[in-house]
Amino acid sequence: MTQASTQAPDRSPEPPAPIKAVPVRHPGRWLAAAVLVVLAAMLVHTLVTNPRFGWDIIGRYMFSVPVLAGLRNTLILTALAMVIALIGGVLLAIMRLSHNPVLTSVSAGYIWFFRGVPPITQLIFWNFLAALFPTLGLGIPFGPEFVTFDTNNLIAKFTACLLGLGLYEAAYMAEIIRGGILSVDDGQSEAAGALGMSRAQTLRRIVLPQAMRVIIPPTGNETISMLKTTSLVVSIGYFELQTAVQAIYSQNLQTIPLLIVAALWYLVLTSILSIGQSYLERHFGRGSSRDARAGLGSRLFGLGQRRSSP
Repeated sequence: MTQASTQAPDRSPEPPAPIKAVPVRHPGRWLAAAVLVVLAAMLVHTLVTNPRFGWDIIGRYMFSVPVLAGLRNTLILTALAMVIALIGGVLLAIMRLSHNPVLTSVSAGYIWFFRGVPPITQLIFWNFLAALFPTLGLGIPFGPEFVTFDTNNLIAKFTACLLGLGLYEAAYMAEIIRGGILSVDDGQSEAAGALGMSRAQTLRRIVLPQAMRVIIPPTGNETISMLKTTSLVVSIGYFELQTAVQAIYSQNLQTIPLLIVAALWYLVLTSILSIGQSYLERHFGRGSSRDARAGLGSRLFGLGQRRSSP
Protein backbone atom coordinates (compact mmCIF):
# COMPACT_ATOMS: atom_id res chain seq x y z
CA MET A 1 0.00 0.00 0.00
CA THR A 2 1.54 3.19 -1.10
CA GLN A 3 1.04 6.35 1.00
CA ALA A 4 0.69 9.47 -1.08
CA SER A 5 2.66 12.42 0.25
CA THR A 6 0.87 15.70 0.37
CA GLN A 7 2.83 18.92 -0.15
CA ALA A 8 1.63 22.28 1.14
CA PRO A 9 1.02 24.84 -1.57
CA ASP A 10 3.70 27.59 -1.93
CA ARG A 11 2.27 30.78 -0.51
CA SER A 12 4.21 34.00 -1.15
CA PRO A 13 3.99 36.61 1.63
CA GLU A 14 1.47 39.32 1.00
CA PRO A 15 2.89 42.85 0.58
CA PRO A 16 2.32 45.14 3.56
CA ALA A 17 -0.44 47.65 3.28
CA PRO A 18 0.80 51.10 2.32
CA ILE A 19 1.20 53.54 5.17
CA LYS A 20 -0.88 56.63 4.83
CA ALA A 21 1.37 59.38 6.18
CA VAL A 22 -0.58 62.40 7.34
CA PRO A 23 1.58 65.55 7.34
CA VAL A 24 1.75 67.43 10.59
CA ARG A 25 -0.21 70.63 10.48
CA HIS A 26 1.54 73.82 11.46
CA PRO A 27 -1.12 76.51 11.57
CA GLY A 28 1.12 78.75 13.64
CA ARG A 29 3.72 78.85 10.87
CA TRP A 30 1.17 79.85 8.26
CA LEU A 31 -0.25 82.51 10.55
CA ALA A 32 3.22 83.92 11.25
CA ALA A 33 4.04 83.88 7.53
CA ALA A 34 0.81 85.71 6.71
CA VAL A 35 1.56 88.37 9.33
CA LEU A 36 5.09 88.84 7.96
CA VAL A 37 3.80 89.14 4.40
CA VAL A 38 1.30 91.81 5.47
CA LEU A 39 4.00 93.72 7.37
CA ALA A 40 6.36 93.52 4.37
CA ALA A 41 3.60 94.82 2.08
CA MET A 42 2.93 97.70 4.47
CA LEU A 43 6.65 98.54 4.53
CA VAL A 44 6.92 98.54 0.74
CA HIS A 45 3.78 100.66 0.47
CA THR A 46 5.22 103.18 2.93
CA LEU A 47 8.55 103.34 1.12
CA VAL A 48 6.82 103.99 -2.19
CA THR A 49 4.07 106.37 -1.15
CA ASN A 50 5.64 108.45 1.63
CA PRO A 51 7.24 111.52 -0.01
CA ARG A 52 9.18 112.35 3.15
CA PHE A 53 11.72 109.64 2.35
CA GLY A 54 12.94 111.91 -0.44
CA TRP A 55 14.05 109.32 -2.97
CA ASP A 56 14.89 112.08 -5.44
CA ILE A 57 17.24 113.62 -2.86
CA ILE A 58 18.75 110.20 -2.16
CA GLY A 59 19.44 109.72 -5.86
CA ARG A 60 20.97 113.18 -6.09
CA TYR A 61 23.46 112.67 -3.24
CA MET A 62 24.14 108.94 -3.55
CA PHE A 63 27.14 109.52 -5.83
CA SER A 64 27.94 113.10 -4.91
CA VAL A 65 31.56 114.14 -4.48
CA PRO A 66 31.46 114.64 -0.66
CA VAL A 67 29.74 111.28 -0.09
CA LEU A 68 32.20 109.41 -2.30
CA ALA A 69 35.13 111.16 -0.58
CA GLY A 70 33.78 110.12 2.81
CA LEU A 71 33.23 106.59 1.51
CA ARG A 72 36.85 106.41 0.36
CA ASN A 73 38.12 107.51 3.78
CA THR A 74 35.86 104.95 5.45
CA LEU A 75 37.35 102.15 3.36
CA ILE A 76 40.90 103.35 4.05
CA LEU A 77 40.26 103.51 7.80
CA THR A 78 38.68 100.06 7.81
CA ALA A 79 41.52 98.45 5.87
CA LEU A 80 44.38 100.03 7.83
CA ALA A 81 42.72 99.54 11.21
CA MET A 82 42.19 95.85 10.46
CA VAL A 83 45.82 95.48 9.36
CA ILE A 84 46.94 96.95 12.69
CA ALA A 85 44.44 94.72 14.51
CA LEU A 86 45.61 91.55 12.72
CA ILE A 87 49.31 92.21 13.35
CA GLY A 88 48.68 93.20 16.95
CA GLY A 89 46.28 90.30 17.46
CA VAL A 90 48.80 87.72 16.28
CA LEU A 91 51.51 89.13 18.55
CA LEU A 92 49.19 89.35 21.54
CA ALA A 93 47.87 85.83 20.99
CA ILE A 94 51.40 84.41 20.83
CA MET A 95 52.33 86.34 23.97
CA ARG A 96 49.20 85.07 25.73
CA LEU A 97 50.12 81.47 24.88
CA SER A 98 53.75 81.93 25.91
CA HIS A 99 55.22 80.16 28.94
CA ASN A 100 56.84 83.45 29.98
CA PRO A 101 54.70 84.94 32.77
CA VAL A 102 55.75 88.50 31.90
CA LEU A 103 54.58 88.20 28.27
CA THR A 104 51.38 86.49 29.37
CA SER A 105 50.62 89.20 31.93
CA VAL A 106 51.32 92.03 29.49
CA SER A 107 49.07 90.47 26.86
CA ALA A 108 46.28 89.77 29.34
CA GLY A 109 46.50 93.32 30.70
CA TYR A 110 46.35 94.82 27.22
CA ILE A 111 43.30 92.74 26.28
CA TRP A 112 41.58 93.56 29.57
CA PHE A 113 42.10 97.32 29.15
CA PHE A 114 41.34 97.81 25.47
CA ARG A 115 38.29 95.55 25.52
CA GLY A 116 36.97 97.33 28.60
CA VAL A 117 37.21 100.94 27.38
CA PRO A 118 34.64 102.00 24.72
CA PRO A 119 36.13 102.82 21.31
CA ILE A 120 34.70 106.34 21.25
CA THR A 121 36.52 107.06 24.52
CA GLN A 122 39.77 105.80 23.04
CA LEU A 123 39.29 107.90 19.90
CA ILE A 124 38.79 111.08 21.92
CA PHE A 125 41.74 110.21 24.17
CA TRP A 126 44.15 109.78 21.24
CA ASN A 127 42.84 112.94 19.61
CA PHE A 128 43.60 114.96 22.76
CA LEU A 129 46.82 113.19 23.71
CA ALA A 130 48.68 116.51 23.44
CA ALA A 131 46.86 117.69 26.57
CA LEU A 132 48.68 114.95 28.48
CA PHE A 133 51.98 114.89 26.53
CA PRO A 134 52.65 118.14 24.62
CA THR A 135 55.75 116.57 23.08
CA LEU A 136 56.87 113.03 22.37
CA GLY A 137 60.52 112.10 22.10
CA LEU A 138 63.03 109.33 21.55
CA GLY A 139 66.01 108.90 23.83
CA ILE A 140 67.42 107.05 26.79
CA PRO A 141 64.80 105.87 29.32
CA PHE A 142 64.76 108.27 32.30
CA GLY A 143 67.51 110.19 30.50
CA PRO A 144 67.95 112.78 27.77
CA GLU A 145 65.84 112.80 24.62
CA PHE A 146 67.55 112.89 21.27
CA VAL A 147 64.54 113.71 19.09
CA THR A 148 61.28 115.39 20.10
CA PHE A 149 58.06 115.86 18.18
CA ASP A 150 55.07 118.06 18.69
CA THR A 151 52.21 115.73 19.65
CA ASN A 152 49.58 117.65 17.73
CA ASN A 153 51.61 117.35 14.54
CA LEU A 154 52.61 113.75 15.16
CA ILE A 155 49.14 112.48 16.01
CA ALA A 156 46.75 114.16 13.60
CA LYS A 157 43.09 113.19 13.35
CA PHE A 158 43.80 110.39 10.89
CA THR A 159 46.51 108.92 13.14
CA ALA A 160 44.24 109.22 16.17
CA CYS A 161 41.55 107.29 14.26
CA LEU A 162 43.96 104.51 13.35
CA LEU A 163 45.29 104.22 16.89
CA GLY A 164 41.86 104.30 18.48
CA LEU A 165 40.31 101.76 16.12
CA GLY A 166 43.32 99.52 15.45
CA LEU A 167 44.48 99.11 19.05
CA TYR A 168 40.90 98.55 20.21
CA GLU A 169 40.28 95.86 17.59
CA ALA A 170 43.63 94.16 18.26
CA ALA A 171 42.39 93.09 21.68
CA TYR A 172 39.44 91.24 20.11
CA MET A 173 41.54 89.75 17.32
CA ALA A 174 44.01 88.44 19.90
CA GLU A 175 41.29 86.32 21.52
CA ILE A 176 40.00 85.15 18.13
CA ILE A 177 43.46 84.07 17.00
CA ARG A 178 44.23 82.47 20.36
CA GLY A 179 41.03 80.44 20.13
CA GLY A 180 41.94 79.34 16.62
CA ILE A 181 45.40 78.24 17.69
CA LEU A 182 44.00 76.30 20.65
CA SER A 183 41.57 74.51 18.33
CA VAL A 184 44.47 72.69 16.65
CA ASP A 185 45.31 69.39 18.30
CA ASP A 186 48.51 69.35 20.36
CA GLY A 187 49.64 66.26 18.50
CA GLN A 188 50.24 68.39 15.42
CA SER A 189 52.80 70.51 17.27
CA GLU A 190 54.38 67.46 18.86
CA ALA A 191 54.75 65.76 15.48
CA ALA A 192 56.31 68.92 14.01
CA GLY A 193 58.73 69.10 16.94
CA ALA A 194 59.68 65.47 16.39
CA LEU A 195 60.56 66.38 12.79
CA GLY A 196 62.94 69.06 14.03
CA MET A 197 60.80 72.10 13.31
CA SER A 198 61.17 75.11 15.60
CA ARG A 199 58.19 76.64 17.41
CA ALA A 200 58.06 79.51 14.90
CA GLN A 201 58.11 77.11 11.96
CA THR A 202 55.46 74.94 13.58
CA LEU A 203 53.24 77.95 14.15
CA ARG A 204 53.69 79.29 10.62
CA ARG A 205 53.52 76.03 8.66
CA ILE A 206 51.37 73.71 10.75
CA VAL A 207 49.22 75.49 13.33
CA LEU A 208 48.10 78.70 11.65
CA PRO A 209 47.01 77.09 8.33
CA GLN A 210 44.75 74.72 10.27
CA ALA A 211 43.57 77.42 12.66
CA MET A 212 42.44 79.64 9.80
CA ARG A 213 39.26 77.57 9.45
CA VAL A 214 38.29 78.74 12.93
CA ILE A 215 39.76 82.23 12.66
CA ILE A 216 38.21 83.37 9.36
CA PRO A 217 34.48 83.51 10.31
CA PRO A 218 34.85 85.75 13.41
CA THR A 219 37.52 87.82 11.64
CA GLY A 220 35.07 88.50 8.83
CA ASN A 221 32.48 89.56 11.37
CA GLU A 222 34.98 91.86 13.05
CA THR A 223 35.88 93.43 9.69
CA ILE A 224 32.22 94.16 8.99
CA SER A 225 31.86 95.54 12.50
CA MET A 226 34.95 97.71 11.97
CA LEU A 227 33.42 99.16 8.80
CA LYS A 228 30.48 100.40 10.87
CA THR A 229 32.60 101.37 13.88
CA THR A 230 34.47 103.89 11.72
CA SER A 231 31.35 106.06 11.95
CA LEU A 232 32.40 106.84 15.54
CA VAL A 233 35.24 109.03 14.26
CA VAL A 234 32.58 111.69 13.70
CA SER A 235 33.16 112.43 17.40
CA ILE A 236 36.60 113.88 16.64
CA GLY A 237 35.63 115.46 13.32
CA TYR A 238 37.46 113.21 10.88
CA PHE A 239 35.86 113.26 7.44
CA GLU A 240 34.33 109.88 6.55
CA LEU A 241 30.97 108.67 5.26
CA GLN A 242 28.90 109.53 8.33
CA THR A 243 30.64 112.88 8.69
CA ALA A 244 30.02 113.65 5.02
CA VAL A 245 26.25 113.06 5.18
CA GLN A 246 26.07 114.91 8.49
CA ALA A 247 27.76 117.93 6.95
CA ILE A 248 25.29 117.89 4.05
CA TYR A 249 22.09 117.54 6.06
CA SER A 250 23.25 120.21 8.52
CA GLN A 251 23.02 122.63 5.56
CA ASN A 252 19.95 121.46 3.64
CA LEU A 253 18.09 119.98 6.67
CA GLN A 254 17.29 116.78 4.72
CA THR A 255 18.29 114.52 7.60
CA ILE A 256 16.36 111.35 6.76
CA PRO A 257 17.29 111.16 3.03
CA LEU A 258 20.99 111.69 3.81
CA LEU A 259 20.96 109.09 6.57
CA ILE A 260 19.39 106.66 4.09
CA VAL A 261 22.25 107.44 1.69
CA ALA A 262 24.76 106.44 4.38
CA ALA A 263 22.72 103.34 5.30
CA LEU A 264 22.57 102.19 1.66
CA TRP A 265 26.33 102.53 1.23
CA TYR A 266 26.96 100.62 4.47
CA LEU A 267 24.63 97.87 3.28
CA VAL A 268 26.41 97.63 -0.07
CA LEU A 269 29.85 97.42 1.56
CA THR A 270 28.82 94.91 4.22
CA SER A 271 27.24 92.73 1.52
CA ILE A 272 30.47 92.73 -0.47
CA LEU A 273 32.47 91.88 2.65
CA SER A 274 30.05 89.08 3.50
CA ILE A 275 30.51 87.51 0.07
CA GLY A 276 34.30 87.79 0.39
CA GLN A 277 34.15 86.20 3.82
CA SER A 278 32.14 83.30 2.41
CA TYR A 279 34.71 82.64 -0.31
CA LEU A 280 37.53 82.68 2.26
CA GLU A 281 35.63 80.25 4.46
CA ARG A 282 35.15 77.94 1.49
CA HIS A 283 38.86 78.17 0.61
CA PHE A 284 40.12 77.36 4.10
CA GLY A 285 37.31 74.88 4.76
CA ARG A 286 38.23 72.51 1.93
CA GLY A 287 38.05 68.90 3.04
CA SER A 288 35.59 69.55 5.84
CA SER A 289 32.11 68.07 6.06
CA ARG A 290 30.40 71.42 5.55
CA ASP A 291 28.71 72.18 2.24
CA ALA A 292 30.97 74.82 0.71
CA ARG A 293 28.88 75.38 -2.39
CA ALA A 294 26.72 78.17 -1.13
CA GLY A 295 24.88 80.54 -3.43
CA LEU A 296 24.66 84.30 -3.26
CA GLY A 297 21.49 84.25 -1.17
CA SER A 298 23.12 81.86 1.28
CA ARG A 299 26.19 84.05 1.63
CA LEU A 300 24.13 87.13 2.39
CA PHE A 301 21.07 85.87 4.24
CA GLY A 302 21.69 82.17 4.98
CA LEU A 303 19.04 81.06 2.46
CA GLY A 304 18.93 77.35 1.71
CA GLN A 305 21.26 76.34 4.56
CA ARG A 306 20.37 73.20 6.49
CA ARG A 307 22.04 71.57 9.42
CA SER A 308 23.68 68.31 8.54
CA SER A 309 22.26 65.27 10.27
CA PRO A 310 24.60 63.60 12.80
